[in-house]
Amino acid sequence: MSVVTPINFENKRAEREIKVVEHLVDIRTAQNEFRLQHGRYTDNLDSLVIWLQTGSKKEVVKEGALTEKQLEAGLTEAKAVKMIEKAKKTGNYKEVKENGLEGFVRDTIASPVLDALFHGKYTNETIGDIIYIPYTDHIKFEAEVNDSYTTSQGIHIPLVEVRAHFNTYLGDLDDQERVNLIDREEQLFHYPGLKMGDVNEPNNNAGNWE
Repeated sequence: MSVVTPINFENKRAEREIKVVEHLVDIRTAQNEFRLQHGRYTDNLDSLVIWLQTGSKKEVVKEGALTEKQLEAGLTEAKAVKMIEKAKKTGNYKEVKENGLEGFVRDTIASPVLDALFHGKYTNETIGDIIYIPYTDHIKFEAEVNDSYTTSQGIHIPLVEVRAHFNTYLGDLDDQERVNLIDREEQLFHYPGLKMGDVNEPNNNAGNWE
């Protein structure tokens, strides 16, 4: 048993952490887009879910590309877009046709943020699952933000950290193995669990499993 128990524990831990990491990666994706739109992260995961269910994301629809001949003639994407916008306003497409831009499209559309970020992986009914730690009885990930971090150059950077302690998703496994695991990580000054981001210093929202 002294050999089998640690092996079984590590096998189950590895299996469970695949799912926990998947949730953390999806939360990171949502938090990064939330920051792009709001200039900050959120430590309220329930609000994050509501935003995923109701928010939108602007995307550029691109069709067609400028040819070498068009580029050599001095045409750029910006000029092409301006030309097409002018034609739409005036109803005169002569210049568009003369420059061969009939199939050139650059439109900004607003898509549901849930579809834009996760491409059908979740629905409005299932997206709420990502804030709960797998293999627990609906225990939420811990989320923390730091909106006051400033670099030595005076640059303000919002920080976020989302984590799941070993005691949550490994809580029903062997007690001694779990205690030993936590002790090893704490002696190394590591967080005893899985987490993404860091509220003490910028790390590009990396996960401690990466």
